[in-house]
Amino acid sequence: MNDDVRNIVLGVVATAISGGFGWFARTFLWRRTLRRKQAFFGLPTGSDCLFVVNRQMGGTEGSVHRNDAFALLEISALIKDCGANLQIVSHDGVRQGFGERAEFCVGGPASNARTAAHLASMLPGVRVDLTTEAGRDRGSIQVGGEAYRWQKGQVDHVLLARLTTAPGTRPVFLISGQTAISNQAGARYLARHHEELARRYGKGSFCVVLKVNNSDAYGPDVVDLLADVTRQARTPVAAAA
Repeated sequence: MNDDVRNIVLGVVATAISGGFGWFARTFLWRRTLRRKQAFFGLPTGSDCLFVVNRQMGGTEGSVHRNDAFALLEISALIKDCGANLQIVSHDGVRQGFGERAEFCVGGPASNARTAAHLASMLPGVRVDLTTEAGRDRGSIQVGGEAYRWQKGQVDHVLLARLTTAPGTRPVFLISGQTAISNQAGARYLARHHEELARRYGKGSFCVVLKVNNSDAYGPDVVDLLADVTRQARTPVAAAA
C-alpha cells in the first residue's frame, strides 16, 4: 500500500470515527434533554395526561375561546415531544382526583370549575375577584397582600403553577389568566421557559405571576415573570393574616 492510499484510508477511518462520536454525543444529549422534560412535566413515554379546557365567557355552553384553543396547541406540542397521550376534557366533565396522571388546566376560576377547585385545595392563599361589575379590582389576582389588576388590552396577568401533592405523583399545571389571551401567554411561556423553570424548581411545586404587556399590540408574546408567590399562595389567607 503506497502512501497515498494509506492516507486516504486513514482519512476515511478518522471521518467515520469522528462522525460516530458526533452522532453518539448528539443522541446522548437529546435523550438527556428529553428525560428531563418528561420528568418536569410528569409525562413518560406512553403515559396519559389530561388537558382541562374552560368555557368561553359569554359564549354558548361548551364553546372555547380561540386563544384558549391556541393555548391547547402550545401544550399539545410539548405532550407530543414527550411521547405521551392527550385527553381533552371539559372543565365540568372531570370527576377524578389528581396525581395519577399529569394535568394541564387552563382558564381562571370564573370559566373553569376545575381551576376553582385546585385554587381552593392547593393554593388557598390566592383570591380572584369574580365580580361582574366594572371596577378597579374586577378580575384581579390577589396573593401575598398584592393585587395584580387587569387593564384591558394593556396589562394582563396569569398565574402559572406546577402543583404536586406527594413525591412520585404526577403534577398539575395550572394556567389561570385574567383573559383568554393571557391563558395563551401562560401556555406559551411554559413551552418556551420550561427548562429554566425546571432548573430553578426541579420537580417541586411552584407558583408565579406573569405579566402580559400590551396584548392589544403584541398579543401573547411579551411576557415578564413578575413575582414568585409560591409560599404566599400555599399559605391560607387566614393563617397569613
